[in-house]
Amino acid sequence: MILLPESFESRMKVVLGNEFHQFRESIHSTVNYSVRVNPNKIKGAVNLTPVKTCSTGYYLDQRPIFTLDPLFHAGAYYVQESSSMFLEQFICHVQKKTLRVLDLCAAPGGKSTHLCSLLPPDSLLVCNEVIHSRAMILSENLKKWGNPNVVVSCNDPRDFSRLPGFFDIIVVDAPCSGEGLFRRDPSAIDEWSDSNTALCAQRQRRILADVWPALAEDGMLVYSTCTYNPAENEENISWLSEFTEVEGIELAIPENWRIVTTEASDIPCYRFYPHNVPGEGYFTAAVQKKGRVDAEKRSKEKSVLPLASKAEQLAWSDLLQQLPLSLVKFEENFLAFPTNQLQLLDLIKAALRIVHAGVKVGEIKQTSLVPAHELAVSTIINTSHFPSLDLSLEQSISFLKRDDFRLDFQDQGWNLLTYRDYPIGWAKNIGNRFNNGYPKEWRIRMSTNEYTGERLIDEAKKFPLNEL
Repeated sequence: MILLPESFESRMKVVLGNEFHQFRESIHSTVNYSVRVNPNKIKGAVNLTPVKTCSTGYYLDQRPIFTLDPLFHAGAYYVQESSSMFLEQFICHVQKKTLRVLDLCAAPGGKSTHLCSLLPPDSLLVCNEVIHSRAMILSENLKKWGNPNVVVSCNDPRDFSRLPGFFDIIVVDAPCSGEGLFRRDPSAIDEWSDSNTALCAQRQRRILADVWPALAEDGMLVYSTCTYNPAENEENISWLSEFTEVEGIELAIPENWRIVTTEASDIPCYRFYPHNVPGEGYFTAAVQKKGRVDAEKRSKEKSVLPLASKAEQLAWSDLLQQLPLSLVKFEENFLAFPTNQLQLLDLIKAALRIVHAGVKVGEIKQTSLVPAHELAVSTIINTSHFPSLDLSLEQSISFLKRDDFRLDFQDQGWNLLTYRDYPIGWAKNIGNRFNNGYPKEWRIRMSTNEYTGERLIDEAKKFPLNEL
């Protein structure tokens, strides 16, 4: 039995009225798990119940051990709470063909990977996290997702004022008191207090004020929390409308989605309650920025980033799909980044601390090309160029743990290892053994000794995409 804080219960009784009993019962019901597939990697039909608000979201019949699924490590899907997938509805509302987008509070990467799948091909996505350790997790998840038009940064929201009027869309999934997670994470109840909700509301306003100058004229800001407290939700939207000139963005919500529409200073807001939707508690609203913006004047000169020479570009050309990409040299490595975004990358590099940008292709040692792991799981790799070896489930897990095991290679040198034809990394055949190219810091650390033979196969039957 989950005991809710007394003051929280009192507030929710006022908000929900006769529905409060259903809401309280839903807190004790079974959690629904969901995933969102990577449309650049998953091409087949998915035999799962779809999430109504998201074209690539699906509910799971049961929760597997995702760590044991090589397709999870391949970036074929992302485990994400279904209510937060509603972001898609706002992005689809925007008609521009090329967008510059900031996901401000992005770790661990749910909305960022979703944005990767939603944005038009020529767009640029900047994903930011202020805490360095979380920024590294964000970077890992985006590298697995595999898109080249992504920059990951580690900055405070106020730093983005150095890029005035730069972004067409800013997504602020603000740190909050977490009331919407009480069912999924009961420890959130222990951390909850009235004083903490007040502190969260103040911090959220600072975040909004700090990042607001970076939004372009007529740009859209999407605000969301995983809490029910009006002080962190509608009141912040009302405060923003007083702070600056905005227009609310209204969506046509089908009645059977059972999303509750509220209002804050004539701006539509959307609330998700677990007794109405098969997901967790969530709040979101979007506004359009009005009034003139003094955007930074941008030079029309060519990028000053160190580009690969023609010979170096030629050396890598067969390894990549024929896309409008440029190779940028960073220390000993080569990064693939969209050619039409190089100037913007210059500006971002001058203003922010960058964790990673584009796709690391690899390095050249003497005369040999050494492919990077990021290339293996990217969406830009030319898989037909490499000899490949498809592994069993047991072999894949051994590879992802960086354990010692044997493989029967047909070709010397670098081989692309796959699981069910999805790339999971590199191994270099050097005759009597092979070098494992999987990043040490990404390796599976959980003990899998008990998951062998039939038990591992039984667990694999629970994997979201096991029937593809």
